[in-house]
Amino acid sequence: MESESWLVVAGLVAGIVAVVHSVLGEVLIFRRMRKNTLVPTQGQPVLRERHVRILWATWHIVSVFGLAIAGGLLFMAGYPDTDVQSIFLSATVISMGLSSALVLFATKGMHPGWIGLLIVALSASMAF
Repeated sequence: MESESWLVVAGLVAGIVAVVHSVLGEVLIFRRMRKNTLVPTQGQPVLRERHVRILWATWHIVSVFGLAIAGGLLFMAGYPDTDVQSIFLSATVISMGLSSALVLFATKGMHPGWIGLLIVALSASMAF
C-alpha cells in the first residue's frame, strides 16, 4: 500500500477513535454525573463539582486533539510532499504509540482504546 493510503487509514481511525471516545464517555460516564446541565457537576462523594467539570472538559479536549491529528493525517494524504510531513508523522507515531501503551498498561488491556491508538501509530509509521 502507498504511503498516502496508510495516511488515510491512520486519519480515519484517529477520527473514529476521537468520536467514539467522546460519545462513549458521555454515555458511560458523564450521563450519570449530570443534573439537567450540559457540563456534569455531580461526582460526590469522591469528586467535587470543580473536579468533575475539569474532568469533563479534559475528556473532550483529548477528542478534539484526536480530530486535529486525524485532519493532519488526511491532509498529508492529499499533499504528501510537505516540508513538515516527517516531523508531524514522527510526533503522531510517538504520541499515539505512547498513548496506546499507557492505556494498555493503566487498564491491563481491558479498555479497547489502546487498539485504536496502536492502529493509528502503526498506520502512520507505514507512511514513512
